[in-house]
Amino acid sequence: MKSLNPIPIAGVPASPYSRKMIALLRYRRIPYVVKWGDPNAFIKKFDIEAPKPTLLPVFIFDIDGQMQAICDSTPILRHLEKEFPSRGVIPTDPKLDFLNYLLEDFGDEWVTKYMFHYRWHFKEDIDNAGTILPLLHDVSLEDEAHNSFKEYISDLQTSRLWVVGSNEITAPIIEASYKRFLKEFEKCLSSQPFLFGSRPSSADYAIYGQLSQLIGFDPTSRAIAYEISPRVIAWLDLIEDMSGLEPENQDWLSFSDSKQSLEGIFKEVGKVYLPALLANAQAVNDNSPTWKTTIDGADWEQKSFPYQAKCLKWINEEFHNLDQNDQDEIMEFFAETGCSKLILDN
Repeated sequence: MKSLNPIPIAGVPASPYSRKMIALLRYRRIPYVVKWGDPNAFIKKFDIEAPKPTLLPVFIFDIDGQMQAICDSTPILRHLEKEFPSRGVIPTDPKLDFLNYLLEDFGDEWVTKYMFHYRWHFKEDIDNAGTILPLLHDVSLEDEAHNSFKEYISDLQTSRLWVVGSNEITAPIIEASYKRFLKEFEKCLSSQPFLFGSRPSSADYAIYGQLSQLIGFDPTSRAIAYEISPRVIAWLDLIEDMSGLEPENQDWLSFSDSKQSLEGIFKEVGKVYLPALLANAQAVNDNSPTWKTTIDGADWEQKSFPYQAKCLKWINEEFHNLDQNDQDEIMEFFAETGCSKLILDN
């Protein structure tokens, strides 16, 4: 796989994964051009097949001389890390690399639950998203078409809340987790500018993508953040364009220092994301369309996702790629943060 120069991308400003990758490309100084709007129209211009499913953002790469559309941000990010070695976002310490991988996954797969819930659970947020999202595809939409699009997208997305597990029973769990996460991230930023030190990691960008919506777009979650996490508000504005930062290898924290600064965030991973990953993987293994478990002392039920079962598998593969000493140090940290059960028996 080889990048074009510049890399063609289709995205939408209200897509957290689009914001994740575009901010990362800015920091890494990798040339790109972005087309806002319908990814299918974008892909059609290249006369290639659309990925299934077609998610945002869509990148066009040269694969063995053929153009191909790719839309999974995590493997794209790691391909770019190999093709463009300078200004990387993967910590050089293998243990930090693993912790960063897990936090990137947490951002992509759990923090996104906060985003989807707050956008489509509260009346003010539904009205805000329903009004603005159609205009992000075409700011000059006629009023009648805009109103129709608003009604369509609002009805569609609110009907899909159950897919990510958001309902009246789970709403307090999601909202409590969001507030705890903001408070722990606030603590982390009180001692360093990024999760793993003085330079951004891929986990920073995964979390930035989700918070770009939770804080930058959706009114209810934005008000909460302004009340309890001013450092996170400032961090969000800064990380959007870090192209002027000149990173050095010593900017990464030591593993010992990272454990101390990230302990609270990893306790949140163990509290909410771990039981979801395990229950989902079991359901996928059993060919069950839904899964049930207890998260933060309350019942949780939602649709099963094969992709998130793969996420658990990939986390374990990353762990088992570590040498024995590194694995032992990670497991000691996991025992302290309630994350031990993430690592499955081989």
